[in-house]
Amino acid sequence: HYACLKDYDTAVHYFEQARQFLPNSSQIPESLAYVTRRRGQWERSESYFNEAERLDPRNVTLLSQHAVSYITLRRFPEALRKLDQVLNITPDDVDTLALKAAIAQAEGDLPRAAALLAPLHPNADDSQALETQVYQAILERRPAQIIPRLKEILTKPDPALGYLNGELRFWLGWAQEVASDHAAAQESWRQARSELESFLKEQPENSQLIDDLALTNMGLGDKAAALALSEQAMAANPIEKDALTGPIPIEILARVAAQAGEPDRAIAALQKLLSIPYAGPLYGNVLPLTPALLRLDPMFDPLRNDPRFQKLAASPAPEAADK
Repeated sequence: HYACLKDYDTAVHYFEQARQFLPNSSQIPESLAYVTRRRGQWERSESYFNEAERLDPRNVTLLSQHAVSYITLRRFPEALRKLDQVLNITPDDVDTLALKAAIAQAEGDLPRAAALLAPLHPNADDSQALETQVYQAILERRPAQIIPRLKEILTKPDPALGYLNGELRFWLGWAQEVASDHAAAQESWRQARSELESFLKEQPENSQLIDDLALTNMGLGDKAAALALSEQAMAANPIEKDALTGPIPIEILARVAAQAGEPDRAIAALQKLLSIPYAGPLYGNVLPLTPALLRLDPMFDPLRNDPRFQKLAASPAPEAADK
């Protein structure tokens, strides 16, 4: 009920019934933590996470998901503490280290992010870590080193990764664009668009695909298609249905509108996003936008001279994380 239909009331009812018979099962409070999070009941979700962790303190998935909740709430110091608990159980876990780096990016601490990412050598199937490395290069505006790595991976794309190869091509195009290689970026984005569109025919409800396509079309200068796709994604997964990922299409719209010369729409979307918790669209659907990311991310360059944008980008960051 929860995963497919987003029928949260029914899911909660069943989980609460199951609890009576399985009082020591961590899976039930864990499931309730996920359901209440989707409903935007963040404090209830937090108490379910704590209950589940008391019953199963070394459950890495549980600890990681609790960290994700803290990230979406921009409570970065608490997220880092959870991720360190994960690393105590599974040292050198690539995704966990990449997530710590993503938090450093969100706080605007690119040197700390770089130090965490430098030892990692993710493959294409580790897309979260790989995309975090690409985003780092883009935020630093030094993408020259990452471009050959992406090209190497995409010369022999793994069919098992499905549309993620097209997503990586989008990232390659973005890195090439930031490196001022406009012609190469257009070629990468054209290829990404054709790959992503063929997957969308088979998976018309796949919101991540729609988001990827919206950004790819924007890169190609097809403003109308990019805006239509971001509006389609907003209609398919409204915030009222899903507090966790419902805001993702609003971020896509903000990015598209910024590039499309529609500052009013972009600013309105950004004002909304900075006022709510959510899991962002880039690299593995976790990181929400922060003032620091607005200052660093090249996609928002067209808004830099707008006083409304400057105000958003200057708003105080959450308290600094423990190093």
